[in-house]
Amino acid sequence: MTDQPQHLFLIRHGQTALNAEGRLRGLANPPLDEVGRAEAEETAVALTGRGIDIVYCSPLERAFRTAQIIAHHLDCDFDVVPEFNDRDYGPWTGQVKAEVEAQFGSIDDAPGVEPIDHVLKRVWPALDEVMRAHAGVPIAVVTHDALIRPILTTIDPRIGPIEARTGSWNELVRHDSSWTVLKYDQNPEAVSR
Repeated sequence: MTDQPQHLFLIRHGQTALNAEGRLRGLANPPLDEVGRAEAEETAVALTGRGIDIVYCSPLERAFRTAQIIAHHLDCDFDVVPEFNDRDYGPWTGQVKAEVEAQFGSIDDAPGVEPIDHVLKRVWPALDEVMRAHAGVPIAVVTHDALIRPILTTIDPRIGPIEARTGSWNELVRHDSSWTVLKYDQNPEAVSR
């Protein structure tokens, strides 16, 4: 028997003060700012009518609150999955991203940063588990750009580097064990800007 195609909406949390300042967030736990709350509301509106059954999220406040806003708007449940947590930037958490890149050439080369392959090793099994738990029904996952970008480019390397802006969403479909990216970096304009 063949599995039915299943849609996953992969959502980046709304903006925080650290995002606005260009700082690495990682496991820091800043709340959404006013723009971030508006982004979450607008993303919820954009996802209305897509049949989303549940919203999963990272345990960090910015993802949790974004998921809460979206789930409330869509009148569905939400739940935390620790594996959807942000990448650990170690000693560089809270530092200006551009300065860390200038010093080391890339975030990946900065000592003490969680390797991308480690991020993907914890994320893929968690995605599989939540997809199986809601087979055939669209679900949403609110997480972080450090997870979204490598997930999308692993599925489709032709996408190339993407920004994964705050409040943006991506639509993926899984059929059997094969993934396809249908839309990426979709971001409705925030009304508060």
